[in-house]
Amino acid sequence: MSRTENSIKNIKYALIGQMLALVITFVSRMIFVNVLSAEYLGINGLFTNILSILSLAEMGIGTAIVYSMYKPIAENDVEKIKSLMHLFKKTYTIIGLLITVLGVMITPFLHYFIKDMPNVDYISIIFLMFVINSSISYFYSYKRFLIIANEKKYIASLYRYSIFIAMSICQIIILITTQNYILFLSVELIATFLENLLVSIKADKMYPYLKEKNILPLETNEKELIKKNVQALIYHRIGGVVVLGTDNLLISMLIGLVAVGIYSNYLLIISALMLIYGLIFESLTASVGNLGITQTEEKNKNVFYVTNFAAFWIFGFSSIALWNLVNPFIEIWLGSEYLFNMQIVAVLIINFYMTGMRSSVRVFKDAHGLYWYDRYKPLAESIINIIASVILANYWGVIGIFIGTMISTITTSFWVEPFVLYKYGFKTSSIEYFKIYFKYVFITIIAGGFTWLICSFIVGAGIVNFGIKLVICAIIPNLIFFIIYRKNNDFIHLVQVGKRELLDKVIKVLK
Repeated sequence: MSRTENSIKNIKYALIGQMLALVITFVSRMIFVNVLSAEYLGINGLFTNILSILSLAEMGIGTAIVYSMYKPIAENDVEKIKSLMHLFKKTYTIIGLLITVLGVMITPFLHYFIKDMPNVDYISIIFLMFVINSSISYFYSYKRFLIIANEKKYIASLYRYSIFIAMSICQIIILITTQNYILFLSVELIATFLENLLVSIKADKMYPYLKEKNILPLETNEKELIKKNVQALIYHRIGGVVVLGTDNLLISMLIGLVAVGIYSNYLLIISALMLIYGLIFESLTASVGNLGITQTEEKNKNVFYVTNFAAFWIFGFSSIALWNLVNPFIEIWLGSEYLFNMQIVAVLIINFYMTGMRSSVRVFKDAHGLYWYDRYKPLAESIINIIASVILANYWGVIGIFIGTMISTITTSFWVEPFVLYKYGFKTSSIEYFKIYFKYVFITIIAGGFTWLICSFIVGAGIVNFGIKLVICAIIPNLIFFIIYRKNNDFIHLVQVGKRELLDKVIKVLK
């Protein structure tokens, strides 16, 4: 299949799977908060954050090796792919063991991470189950990356979401019948192991050479390139974990576990959207990586502008919908006691928008392997984030932590990432990017203002009023975007791709 066909298929499977997973996740969370206390919800969020910090042991090795695979895959260089996969296996086995050891070492000190230790039985065992669940995936998951690098992420998506949905159904049954949190986590452990094992077996069938024992050592220059990229990615990993993975930890230490539980519901919604949209952009990464090997920079830049336009439409519309719908939805879903005020919601949405609008830049920067040039950016971002969050939390509470994240993004990633992509990837100035960016922001604000004004006439809570607001949010911003951009080349290109996909489906049905 062509790059476009592979990308569309990857996106299609990812979207369908994630949408189904999202529905069952919301059902599971609703049952969770009704069966177990808010402290369990806080523990769930806190321990997930701690494990994301332990995942720093991965150091970006996976990303560096995947980037090194694009060229041998494009050239069908099986021997080099085998060598890279051997390195993958060895390093990921070590990382899995390291995370296990670090998790065991942290267990006696859990009380330092929680301001008010809840009355929860077997909290150390619960944490160790999180640790094992995180570490076992490394023993098999490296083969998943070969499938993805070959532009066949839809295969990995099929396994992931099938097993996730089955796991969630089992967990719901356990919550209803036993109210046992440890049994709930045990199902997740089994599912994680099963998914990675099945993907590993599938990769062996797709690429039989993975079982071959005659592995040639990597050339010195190849090792040096991976080493250089890993050194740069270590900083990126630190930045990503500190900025995105410490909010729950800071809230737990400075505010309390109940606030972590409330935030975890907003995080579930925002993360679900980010995951769905991230799947779209990640599905493009392998194709963009192949594009970077086989096409000119001018072609790369044109594709980037189309991708960036898609990011604007997706995250502009989603931010507007979140502002009008997220609190009414949570109130219907879980109750008013799980709501943040609109000031906190506004900061969360701004962070969501800024992170989302970086998607196209990150895809192209990663696909071009431009990790080295902004390697110190994540360290600056991390330091600014922690200092700003801790200081502002003492004055403003929870909202101060989220404003700290916003400040760290604006002062670093917001401008550094596009600067690096344009200078070292496209070999041109990034001024054009920022002009387009701020125009997108302005149009999003205008569309958001109109949408909010219309929604403000719908007074009161309830499913009916929520449904009316949902329809308004679905129509108004998209209509405004369409009116403004209907003759835009990037929009026309996206429509043509969609029409081509629809035509292919019709032809298949007729056959």
